[in-house]
Amino acid sequence: MAKRKRYIGEEDEPRGKQYKEADLILTFNLNRIAEYQTALMQEWLDVDMPVFDVIEQAIFDKKLREAQNNIIGWSEEDLKMKFLTYIIELGYLVSGKNIVTYFDKTISATVEGKKLTVKSDFMIAKGLLDVFKTPYFHFQEYKPNKNPSGDSMAQLIEAFLIAQVKNKHSKPLYGIEVIGKQWTFVVMEGKDYCVSNTYEATDRDSLLKIIAILRKFKEILEKRLMID
Repeated sequence: MAKRKRYIGEEDEPRGKQYKEADLILTFNLNRIAEYQTALMQEWLDVDMPVFDVIEQAIFDKKLREAQNNIIGWSEEDLKMKFLTYIIELGYLVSGKNIVTYFDKTISATVEGKKLTVKSDFMIAKGLLDVFKTPYFHFQEYKPNKNPSGDSMAQLIEAFLIAQVKNKHSKPLYGIEVIGKQWTFVVMEGKDYCVSNTYEATDRDSLLKIIAILRKFKEILEKRLMID
């Protein structure tokens, strides 16, 4: 097959080193907390079940049923377009005053002398149109199964480390690793990051809890993180 012609000024998407989670812990002297919930994680996960209006309830019931029946066979794009975008909407993680949502945004920074580059599958940040300024929240991966060619938790932590440099403040960062039906919540503050237990999005009660946690983040964002 003939190679595609390259045009003047055209560049390949930047690719950084492929880190594993353990590599990042050792390289940047991080502390992974999974054996207990930090105060920030306890606050985030302490939620009541969400209350839906008629339209939201119909969307929830339909998407839960579709995921239960089909998620095992979905591709990455299927998972994103047929399920995750609807859960994001139900979780109120949408663009609004002073915040913008981004899909597939490549971000990079030099962290302690190391150049990190990673694609954030979904990001909430202070920004305008396609330009972001202050990242607050990241979804990472969108894979139907664990990706053997990349460590999704490592990619999420990389996004956090990059955001710490760009934000120039010590406020915590929030995110989620999504592997098919499994959702894991993560909060990072300084060198410490806390990893929650896993929630299964094909279980009705767990999916309700996931949506409630997303809505709780919106409250945390507006009341604390966006205040200078």
